[in-house]
Amino acid sequence: PSGRARASTGLGPLGFDHQRVSGGTDVGRVGSAPARRLEATPRRARWIGRPHPRRSAACPHAPAWGARPSLLLRRAKAGTQQRRATEGRLLTTSTAVLGAGALGLTAAILLGRSGDRVTVIERASLPGGLAAGFQPADGLWLEKFYHHLFRSDTRAIAMIEQLGLGDRLEWREPVTATLHDGRPYQLDSPASLLRFSPLPLVDRLRMGAALAALKAMPNPRLLVGETAAAWTRRWMGERAYEVVWEPLLRGKFGDAAPEIAMPWFWARVHDRTQSLGYVRGGFQQLYDRMADEVRAAGGETRFGTSVTSVRTDGAGLLVETDQGSERFDRVISTFAPRLTARLVPELPDEWRARHEWGRAYGAHCVVLALDRPLTSTYWLNVNDPGFPFMALVEHTNYMPAADYGGRHLVYLGNYRPMDDTLMTAPLDAILDEFLPHLERLNIAFDRSWLTDAWVFAAPFSQPIVSVDYRDHIPPFHTPVAGLWVASMFQVYPHDRGQNYSIALADRLVDRVTGRTLAR
Repeated sequence: PSGRARASTGLGPLGFDHQRVSGGTDVGRVGSAPARRLEATPRRARWIGRPHPRRSAACPHAPAWGARPSLLLRRAKAGTQQRRATEGRLLTTSTAVLGAGALGLTAAILLGRSGDRVTVIERASLPGGLAAGFQPADGLWLEKFYHHLFRSDTRAIAMIEQLGLGDRLEWREPVTATLHDGRPYQLDSPASLLRFSPLPLVDRLRMGAALAALKAMPNPRLLVGETAAAWTRRWMGERAYEVVWEPLLRGKFGDAAPEIAMPWFWARVHDRTQSLGYVRGGFQQLYDRMADEVRAAGGETRFGTSVTSVRTDGAGLLVETDQGSERFDRVISTFAPRLTARLVPELPDEWRARHEWGRAYGAHCVVLALDRPLTSTYWLNVNDPGFPFMALVEHTNYMPAADYGGRHLVYLGNYRPMDDTLMTAPLDAILDEFLPHLERLNIAFDRSWLTDAWVFAAPFSQPIVSVDYRDHIPPFHTPVAGLWVASMFQVYPHDRGQNYSIALADRLVDRVTGRTLAR
């Protein structure tokens, strides 16, 4: 094929690197020059409306939004002052944070500022977790999985401002569309819904009224025990479910689509805004600065280090890695509960029976660099059958191609069972399967447009949020003394994302320290 097709091999003990399986050039930093750099996991069905950020009494693990951005910025300033106050002070409690994603880095920053001696251990070569980028050329950073922020993501916005990246955060309203019967229909606002001709007018009105009700609903308490499939059928109509929502649910959850909890669906609609935010140059900048902040607070970051087990050792915990072992007073695991359970053999059977539970899909994304635009849409939900991907995200219809040396970047996204052959397929085979379908979206497409391509896959990326999911969410503290757990599996009812991970870290650290710390 025209262009280069790259893929890496080498899998971790579960068949994946526990952060990701990656394809493409070395995802570490290339060269020494400062890089110009270009969440959970495909986003879709965004609607205009203000968020109502409150915690549901029925969903105690949901993030407690509500603080105004100005208040968050004042807390951020107080946090910097608090960090400076710890300089020169003896750090007595040693804490290991396993994982350097948004959650782990935020927890490490806050604990370091509060006086802990923090060590962040990460298997990958750079921070960011599922939101990490990669560098295909000197001075150019791309996202492995497409990301953006919503106006309701107040905690992530505050972190970006706090770390000096506020001037790079840009807000735009790119087009989101749905592919139906071979034609893309814009579907990202109430006005575009009224023009959505695949549905009869009465169904458009029903769907609009139901979505408005979800937007206005302050919490999902009344929806507990409902499935998204049953609720949307009842309130939006069978036709709306079949045309719009069933393909989206099946694309994300496969055969588990009929089981998905309505509170999760509520959060998807409730939290979304039409205006999308992006850190110009890439989110990797944020995670590099967060890692710097960990070190500025007296902590240490260890990349390229794999955790193999965590065991009790006297009054502390022994963390064993492929680089050796070290004792800590406490350990915070940001891994999926199932992976944490495999690393900590002393977790009791009762804990495992309740929390090492449920299913999760892996995320899979093919990144294409083209020499010209493919579509006029930023986000295309692929609702037509027969496509090997569920979403097409043309990033350069959101941010200018000039930022990427004239490359037009297209992401082809999927969620698949972790044993699906696609998750470990070589890039050349994936391109042979995927590229012919691009002609269905642009009849002029030719493989000669392709100048480069990469593939990335990550396990445990999308929990299957069934109706009884919330009953199995683990508490922060475990029966193993000193061991704490926090992961995207605990952000229910919200979908995974950078903002919810940062907010979860806030609540975790408040619980660990027994007090509310400045952010």
